[in-house]
Amino acid sequence: MGGRVKIALLLAPAVGVIGVLFAGGLGAAFVQSLGYMPAIGMNEWSLDAYRQVLSDGDFLDSLALTLYVSGVSTGLSTVLAVLAALALRRSGGRVSAVVFQLPITIPHLVAAVGIALVVAQTGLGARLAAALGLIGEPGDFPALLYDRYSVGIILTYVWKEVPFIALVVLASLRGVASELEEVARTLGAGAWQRFWYVVFPVISPSVVAASLLVFAFTFGAFEVPYLLGKSYPTMLPVMAYDEYREIDLAARPGAMAINVLIALITGAVAALYLRLAGDLGRRRG
Repeated sequence: MGGRVKIALLLAPAVGVIGVLFAGGLGAAFVQSLGYMPAIGMNEWSLDAYRQVLSDGDFLDSLALTLYVSGVSTGLSTVLAVLAALALRRSGGRVSAVVFQLPITIPHLVAAVGIALVVAQTGLGARLAAALGLIGEPGDFPALLYDRYSVGIILTYVWKEVPFIALVVLASLRGVASELEEVARTLGAGAWQRFWYVVFPVISPSVVAASLLVFAFTFGAFEVPYLLGKSYPTMLPVMAYDEYREIDLAARPGAMAINVLIALITGAVAALYLRLAGDLGRRRG
């Protein structure tokens, strides 16, 4: 108990500063979303901003796009991460594991720029395809940036998040899953039977927990969709930013309402993750 108190006291200053800044910013956004901005003469509390936002077709289009990008990115990242974890576990190569972890150290903004340099119609991929005779000229390369399917954004998130999920899955695979799989192998179970009936039930809580974190992050992330996304509809964080930059300060409650809704959705996903993590910890205990 004494060790825990000591750790809590050591972390208290940093956690306190972060908590005050986060809670203060979120609280200010919530107050402004209710239309209370005395500095510009808005002194009445109301839910008009939320009614306006939730009934706005542009907001609904942005919400659908955000759910689509986050869902597809998370789904692809999860499937590829499980396959990668299985491959890394069998290979055991230290060099391959280090190379695989490199994307984690690269900021999302830098990753977005790198993806743009590769998949743009004037990028390395288009020029290589033209040089190999696969297309007539670089301009014939498929438009993967600023497109209706947000391919560039999804590619960036997949490239960044696969290693994160894979490392979480790999930790589970190297634990009790390996022992149970070996027992199943000695009993004559095939590769698919071992994975579906032995390995997957063991790693599934970790897979779901990591996937929830990735979904929450991609849902609320700003820099990648701002750099690689199309002008309409934009993802919700970009829409909130554009609304915030409006010259007319009377539009500020709408921008803050969007931010609060983003925080509520990501908070719900985070709460689901914490509950799942707690259940997983009790099972292991």
